[in-house]
Formats: sequence, structure tokens, C-alpha cells
Amino acid sequence: MAASANPSSPVERIVIENAAIATVDAQDTEYASGHVVVAGNRIESIGAGKAPEGLENVVRRVDATGHLVTPGLVNTHHHFYQWITRGLATDHNLFNWLVALYPTWARIDEQMTYAAAQGSLGMMARGGVTTAMDHHYVFPKGSGDLSGSIIRAASEMGVRFTLARGSMDRSEKDGGLPPDFAVETLEGALAATEETVKKHHDASFDAMTQVAVAPCSPFSVSTELMKQGAELARRLGVRLHTHGSETVEEEKFCHELFGMGPTDYFESTGWLGDDVWMAHCVHMNDSDIAAFARTGTGVAHCPSSNARLAAGIARVPDMLAAGVPVGLGVDGTASNESGELHTELRNALLINRLGAHREAALNARQALRLGTYGGAQVLGRATQIGSLEAGKLADLVLWKIDGIGHASIADPVTAIVFGAAAPVTLSLVNGRPVVENGRLLHADEDAIARSTREEAQRLARIAAES
Repeated sequence: MAASANPSSPVERIVIENAAIATVDAQDTEYASGHVVVAGNRIESIGAGKAPEGLENVVRRVDATGHLVTPGLVNTHHHFYQWITRGLATDHNLFNWLVALYPTWARIDEQMTYAAAQGSLGMMARGGVTTAMDHHYVFPKGSGDLSGSIIRAASEMGVRFTLARGSMDRSEKDGGLPPDFAVETLEGALAATEETVKKHHDASFDAMTQVAVAPCSPFSVSTELMKQGAELARRLGVRLHTHGSETVEEEKFCHELFGMGPTDYFESTGWLGDDVWMAHCVHMNDSDIAAFARTGTGVAHCPSSNARLAAGIARVPDMLAAGVPVGLGVDGTASNESGELHTELRNALLINRLGAHREAALNARQALRLGTYGGAQVLGRATQIGSLEAGKLADLVLWKIDGIGHASIADPVTAIVFGAAAPVTLSLVNGRPVVENGRLLHADEDAIARSTREEAQRLARIAAES
């Protein structure tokens, strides 16, 4: 049976028919052959068989035979600027990798972050991401409007976006990892974060840009910045994001510096709650998971980056069983050079099957849910995106599954999760096409490739000279 929502005024409609559909709603409703009707920026109806007759103002009809329609993918953790430092320090663990790369990252400027954001966003959008986020925390003095450049790139690409405005105030002289000239003061970080929220955050249902408060990590910020950052976010009514429990070295650091593990430290600074999500959460014991479940704290699971940096295997099956909200993240492309989220569906499933739960760890539909509805939960937007339901925003993807890579796999969801990365024939964000036949519609991919290569070379020269 089709669900429907009546628009209040005539709008342009896009009709998609003859598609396999995985709605990822609460009942995991699926249709072997169904339709989706998009009216303006909302899903108007979805169901089995053909679309309703007599629809007015239909501007496009899509015969989606041979395709699976899913909600758009939601990326919950990334560092866009790292697009121009890919392929470096490839045999390092997290702390050594940071020490190797921070001197280079500390030389970024507005032109570099814009190009890197274009590269990061373009690669994700081509692979079915409709909602992206960027945790940007490196703000060298005199580097320009870095936050504005990232938001501009997302707006031009047409992707829904959350900027997690990061910060660092613990440098080498304070026992941290970043160079002294690469961090902000406590007061400066808080003031700049508040300004970014007030200038760019949109709290509306169909917001294209939102902002979160996001001190970088326990080992790169002071306790006072953690505490005051949490207070600032709640005063402004926005979400909170940081890195947590990524490596055994981090856990040791927290015990040495604070006399407690990361989760207890987060709780002591006001950083557990249903308005908070943490990246990684690899090294979590039972009580840590229980604390996240009790408080509704979310997790951005980044399987490829965790493997690249040899951080370990996050206990995702245990988190899900406890009721912890979990989404997927690319992480920065200096630790996940592919920069794609649709490959993380497969990697999350495979890597978690190497853990204690083995073949029962995750299945294809759980992996798809992590990359869609789970991500929407983590970003605080589950009422708006993450599943295909009447009244929700029209963020959806048509995956081509009748080609050589997928045609012999009978189950469509298994095809896109277990199989090769499926081509994207059409991607809608807010009801507007952003990708068609695997190509970006609102950006020149060749120009982005040139600019990212040039900016990567320029950054390498500046870092070498410094």
C-alpha cells in the first residue's frame, strides 16, 4: 500500500517507477517493483507498483528498471582538508601519523580548503552521499575564512551539509600533538565557533546547512574548552561532536592526564547526551557502551580509517544491541584515501565479521541502515532524512544493479552491500538532481581534479620550505 502526503500547493513532481525499493523505515519495508513520487523537496508517495494516476505538473518520469532506490547515504565523520594530503604516512598508527602530518596541515589556507572540500564532496556525492559533514579543526592564523570556504563548496555541489566547527588549544608546549602555531586560544576558539553557528546554522526542517560545536579530541584540547564548548552548544541549541576512544594510546593518555578513561572523562565534561556524537569509539568496554546507550550518545563508525591506522575493530554489534545510535563515516582522506562512503557499507560488514560476533556481526540490511537512517540519527535529522517515507525530504539514490557487477545477485540490497560499488544513475538532494549517470551536475570534475592536484603540490612546497 502506498503512503501519501498531500502538498499544500501545486509543485513540480518527479515520478520514479519500476524500481526495487529499500525504504529503511522502521519496518524495513521493501518493494520488488515500486514507485516514488517527489513533490518539490518532499517525498509525496511511495509504494508498490506504478505511481498514482492523474498526477499534475510532472516534470520528469524515470523508468528505474534495473535499479535499487534507497535513501541517500549520510556521512557522519570526515576531514575534508585532508584531500590534499592523501597517500602520506601510510604505515603509521594514529599518534605517529598525526605527528607526521600536523606540520603540513598547519600550513593550509582558504584556497586549499575550498579545493579540498570540492574534492571530498564530489567523490562522496558521486557515490550516493546526499548528506555530508566535515569536522574541521585546523585554523592557522591568517589562513582566511576556512569555514566559509567549506560551506560554499557544499552549497555549490548541492549536498546537504553539517559543518562540525572544530578547535584545538592544546599544542606541543602543553603536551599535545599539534605545533604551537596551529592552535587557537580558548577564548578565540569559543568566539569563532559561536560566530560560525550564528552565521551559518539553519535549524529548519529542510535545512541545507547546519553547524555543530566540535573540539577536536581529548588529547588536543583543554578540559576547559571541552566544558565550555558543551555549554556553548547547548546555549545555541546545536549538536556536539568530537573524537573518542579511537586507539589504545588515547585511552592510556586519558588515564595518565585525567585519571580516568575517555568515556568517564567525556561524562565529567558534559559530553554525553542525545545531542552528542563521537567519531570511532573503537576501544569501548561494556560500561562505556552502557553509558552511551543510557545517554543516547551517538557513534560515527569509520571502518576503513580504523583499519588504515591499525586502530582496531569497533564493537558495532554490541552498540546496536544496546541501543546506541550508530552511523558511518569516511573519516579524513589522509586515512581513507578513497574518500567514498558507499564502500564503507561493505567494509563495515566485513570488518565487523572479523570480530567476536563473526558471521552474525552485521548483515546487508543492517549495513545499509548504518549508512542511511543511522547516520540521520547521529546528526539529529532522523525525522527529516535517512529513510524513504511520505513527508520526508527527497534525498534518494538510484543504484544501477543490472550491469555486469551486480546482475547475477538476486537480492538488490545484498548486491549493493556485498557486491562492487554500484554506479549511481541518479541522486536527488532536496528533490534536486545532483548526480546523473555517475557524474556531478553542479561541478566540473576535471577542474576539481586539477585544482586539488595544484593545491596539494602548493601545500607540499610551503610545508617543505617551512
